[in-house]
Amino acid sequence: MKLVIVEDDLMVAAINREFALKTPELNIVATFYNGREALDFLSKNQTDLILLDIYMAGYTGLELLKELRLRGNKTDAIIISAANDAEHIDEALHLGIVDYLIKPFTYSRFRDAVQKFLLRRSLQLKGTYTQEDIDKMLDPSADCYGVLRKGLQQQTLDKILACMFSEKNHGQFLTSEKISEETNFSKMTIRRYMNYLIEQKKAVSRINYFTGGRPSIEYAVLDD
Repeated sequence: MKLVIVEDDLMVAAINREFALKTPELNIVATFYNGREALDFLSKNQTDLILLDIYMAGYTGLELLKELRLRGNKTDAIIISAANDAEHIDEALHLGIVDYLIKPFTYSRFRDAVQKFLLRRSLQLKGTYTQEDIDKMLDPSADCYGVLRKGLQQQTLDKILACMFSEKNHGQFLTSEKISEETNFSKMTIRRYMNYLIEQKKAVSRINYFTGGRPSIEYAVLDD
């Protein structure tokens, strides 16, 4: 996913970049320290997600986002700002942001916001939504894949599902090694979560005997 960072504070921009680099699904394509330069780039280049500050000299983040919407640009945005008043937050929500982080913020909260974005993108690829899908998008903490057994974490499950539902992987059978490479989870973790999804009838597995070596177990998630 192509990510653009728009933040006039060099230190915060560096933190945003550091946190984003921990998410393998995100590819940072540009960083801007003022809104007008970002507007020019975003108007000409396809982008999936913007990490956007509000308070920037000359051209605020909300002005940038409002202009993008007027131009029909629906790029997803996560606001990262010190602004905590109702007026700014309400306006940002009406402009269709994915999430709103108030500075200072933690990596775990940043990760939650990004996972919400990735989950929404993975569900959008299905074309149509079930009620469970809608509930999941509106409340990512809700578990639409059964009650997680002890030892399983919702954030880990969400990241694996985001990988499996991504544009390049959707409908494909993948080995635990391949999923591990894309999520940075161990192969043992992948197998444990995929077996859970199979139990919930949300995934299937098969054995590939044509690998040229030992047979491999491959997994695919099911559309509802």
